[in-house]
Amino acid sequence: MYYIALCDDKPEELDKSKNMLKLYQDQHPEFTFSIRQFQKAEELLWMVQEKNYTPDLLIIDIFMPGKLGVDTAKELRKMGSRCSIIFLTISREYALEAFQVDAVQYLLKPISQHELFQVLDKVWKKINEGQKKYLLIRIGSSLCRIPVQNILYIEAQKKCQQLYLNDGTQYLLRLTMAKLYEMLAEYKAFAKAGVSYIVNLIHVESISTQMIHLDNGKQIYLPRGAYPAFKKQYFQYYCEEDG
Repeated sequence: MYYIALCDDKPEELDKSKNMLKLYQDQHPEFTFSIRQFQKAEELLWMVQEKNYTPDLLIIDIFMPGKLGVDTAKELRKMGSRCSIIFLTISREYALEAFQVDAVQYLLKPISQHELFQVLDKVWKKINEGQKKYLLIRIGSSLCRIPVQNILYIEAQKKCQQLYLNDGTQYLLRLTMAKLYEMLAEYKAFAKAGVSYIVNLIHVESISTQMIHLDNGKQIYLPRGAYPAFKKQYFQYYCEEDG
């Protein structure tokens, strides 16, 4: 699941971008998108700051009332967002500032389906290449190579641990939680949620003081006192990835 934020003060422009994204998804069934639309930059920033919304891609107009798109992007970077950013505009005036916030592309309106699709190809290729990592683990009598990005979370179950993948597959592992966390230590996306869970931050949609919401709809309850440490790991991961 990829999370995409569209930000433009003109509803017709939001709908145009959304429709092109749907056409792109139709041509690439391997991708699943969750799209949110924002007509004000402040609404987007509030969602990121207060609701821990973490889009993978932001498509934003440069000339927004109240706050320029580049200024919005700068604030997102300060918050620790590592999302890919595509700027849409009618002028090249802010091109230099756009790339100072590590924008993927700066497209002049009206954008064509072809040029947007080319940029999207580049965005997903970059994301997927960064996620092609594997965990080699013994399951029964076999050694299995599990893509790290496919791991949703690991749950402690007495002397064994249950590993959940994003395709619904589950594995019962005869390893301690400490050993699994050690094996995953090189992958910064994994964080402890109390003593009973190891969670893949890539799949975290949002967090609250009592609960972690994953992108497959699963909710993991945080034990009392676990929220501050988990929130710190969550934002540290995104800050480090962006840097």
